[in-house]
Amino acid sequence: MTTRRTFLAHAPLGLMGAAMASPLASAAAAAHPDAPKDAPTSAPADALASALDAPVPLLRTVPLGAPELRWIPKHAELAYTFGGVAPRQRIQPGTHIITWTEDCFDGAVKTKADLPSKVMPPGHDNPQTGPFFVEGAQPGDTIAVHILKLEPARNYAVSSFSPGFGALVGTDKTAMLGPEFPETTWRYDIDAARNMARTSSADGRHSWEVPLAPFLGCLGVAPAMSEVRSTIVPGPFGGNMDCPEVRAGNTVFLGVNVPGALLSFGDGHFAMGDGEIMGAAIEGAMNVEVVVELIKHSATPVPRIENANEVMFVGSGRPLEDAARVAFKAMVHWVRAASGMSDVDAYQFVSQNARAPIVQLVDPEYTVMVKLDKRRVPGRR
Repeated sequence: MTTRRTFLAHAPLGLMGAAMASPLASAAAAAHPDAPKDAPTSAPADALASALDAPVPLLRTVPLGAPELRWIPKHAELAYTFGGVAPRQRIQPGTHIITWTEDCFDGAVKTKADLPSKVMPPGHDNPQTGPFFVEGAQPGDTIAVHILKLEPARNYAVSSFSPGFGALVGTDKTAMLGPEFPETTWRYDIDAARNMARTSSADGRHSWEVPLAPFLGCLGVAPAMSEVRSTIVPGPFGGNMDCPEVRAGNTVFLGVNVPGALLSFGDGHFAMGDGEIMGAAIEGAMNVEVVVELIKHSATPVPRIENANEVMFVGSGRPLEDAARVAFKAMVHWVRAASGMSDVDAYQFVSQNARAPIVQLVDPEYTVMVKLDKRRVPGRR
């Protein structure tokens, strides 16, 4: 476990491998599902399984000569909306960013005695690192965020239940009879050597562990039409997708809506079950390394995630089936374009091959991810 300053001091300097003339174009050549060469031979079974299950990146190394930005935001520089925030940094396309993000509770919740409603300033949910103004990005372009590394920045994380928030509480559409659970916080201690987070029940009689699987709950750009959106909301701009595939080894593609894109990210999740049904993951500050590319004259209306072997689309909406429709429609269109199939054949192919986990059903818009093994697509171009 390293602190954010130690991480910045010791992260690799610039070149991490051979240059890539065009990282995206070279993805097929790089698609070799080898286990990490530095994996310890005595690693725990869970850690080995995680390493073997790691995605095969589109971008395997930082391109030679890539610009580099090492930056730790001050607390006053954190953003609490997507859109409506002046850029904190300006970057060239292809920049390798080495940075840090605060947890979703704005760093205020540290122990199980800390209740978010008592210790957090209102409106400070999911603070964002950024926005980053990407030089040359214009509406109609796409940015590709290659996630190189996500690492817990503290030796603890927290989760919580807030009355009125979660999948199993009453809403303005569905009334429930019975008292709410009280606001509750759980502190998880991080065992980095064993790749585990451990906590205990309120009465101390039970304890459990969860394998670490770090990802960014929030990654987004400024919305279209000069809109300003809360950091608890997902949408076509990305945002609070809470998607476990926003993890190291994957690339997130987002359509640019405003000049500069105004990329930001945060809300580190050390682990999370599908659905995020209680309204919070195992939340913690994160050390982050990404490379940000710009793809000109290519629109991305629905957030897309890729690695060398898989393609995924993230749909948001309410009711839940509308979120699924957004993602499935995008996948059918992708298969049609990639294979040359007719619409109806692509529809049939996706119907029989795709997987669609419920990512979260607690935010103002629900999120469904549809994923597909690209190697199964017949005649893929």
